Amino acid sequence: MDIQYKRTKEFDSKHLEQLFLSVGWQSGKHPEKLVVAFKNSTRVISAWDNDKLVGLIRGLDDGIWQATIDCLLVHSKYQGQGIASALLEMLKADYKDMYYLDVIPDEKKNVSFYQKHGFSIMLEGTAMQIVGSVWE
Repeated sequence: MDIQYKRTKEFDSKHLEQLFLSVGWQSGKHPEKLVVAFKNSTRVISAWDNDKLVGLIRGLDDGIWQATIDCLLVHSKYQGQGIASALLEMLKADYKDMYYLDVIPDEKKNVSFYQKHGFSIMLEGTAMQIVGSVWE
């Protein structure tokens, strides 16, 4: 299998729906909103197996000071093949000149993955969130 990596913000809603639902993310139930979200993202890198979207990562930033990795996901059937690591390292390279590069893993089980890639747990602070009712 030859995975191709692309820098694009243009996605078909079906591709996003299938990818997000494959990992159990409820946002996959709103593929049209995901299309808009990715078009409005600062940076997006995707992984493709021919014409199948199998992974992606997106970064949001202010252009100089701080960047945040908002999501990193790989299709359930493609996990364990180094795709997530490749996507993360490409985005880290894009943000090498930022003062801060933050990530808030959605699941504690993913903390060690990010630590392997140079991230450390903040000494102070904690993640906080409001989930909008429009996504329910």
